[in-house]
Amino acid sequence: MKNQSCVTEFILVGLSSHPEHQMFLFMVFTFIYMAALAGNILLILTVTASRCLHTTMYFLLINLSLINILSISVSVPKMLHNLLEQRKTIAFLGCIAQIYLFTWTMVSEVLVLTAMAFDRYAAICHPLHYTLIMRKGVCVGLIAGIWTVGLANSAVHTGFVLQLSFCCSNVINHFFCELPPVLKLSCSDTSLNETLAFLADAVFGMGSCAITLMSYYFILRTILKIHSTEDKKKAFSTCSSHLIVVSLYYSTAIYNYIHPSSAYSPDRGKVITVLYSVITPALNPIIYSLRNKEVKEALRKLISRLGIFQRQ
Repeated sequence: MKNQSCVTEFILVGLSSHPEHQMFLFMVFTFIYMAALAGNILLILTVTASRCLHTTMYFLLINLSLINILSISVSVPKMLHNLLEQRKTIAFLGCIAQIYLFTWTMVSEVLVLTAMAFDRYAAICHPLHYTLIMRKGVCVGLIAGIWTVGLANSAVHTGFVLQLSFCCSNVINHFFCELPPVLKLSCSDTSLNETLAFLADAVFGMGSCAITLMSYYFILRTILKIHSTEDKKKAFSTCSSHLIVVSLYYSTAIYNYIHPSSAYSPDRGKVITVLYSVITPALNPIIYSLRNKEVKEALRKLISRLGIFQRQ
């Protein structure tokens, strides 16, 4: 028997244990990672450089992109490194750092998506009071609160993970250190960890989902009352991108977290985790830019401006 103080490293199984798949996976995830970084950074630069996009909605979008960059950078670089190594290991403290940072980004992303849903509700259902409801001070305080709550929640979960003992095996059947597979590996009683995780998921996951659904219920009801077909399309287009992102994220993340540890399937969990930790951060900037005329126009101006600078 050995407790957590004796464990100096964990072995990460990764997405596949077959050597012939390693190089293919390395190329695929390198491309996805670079695309996610480029897309989110370009979206941040586009919003920052365009004055017409200096609104609450795009301020929240910048924060979503920052979270996406951090989220995908927690897991993918180490996974890419291990794909090229014979021994796919991660140091104990490195594993704890991954749990802390990824849990932080998950809660922060859920809360930012909820804030974006409320922003669309205020804009469509209360247009005359929108500037008062979503004024600058409120938005800055909201984002500061979101990041702080994410940090505090992550600190609690990570602190309790440090109290666990790990024995018999240090092999994690995952491509990075995420809370469910690490709890599955522990030989300690993880009932308190599971209870805290379930409460956090219920409050942040299900609570945020309920607020988002309520927001869109009122949004849809307001849109249906609009007589002009053109105005209906314009109102719906402002929130369609957010609906797609929310559907992708909630359907995968909630599935992976809202269940007891005994029902956790490592192989299925890895596939689901890829969707919300790797694919979603890469798709978000594409969804928000391709389905938004204002972003596309600002992006064209930014590219033309950069082209002028290069010629000079």
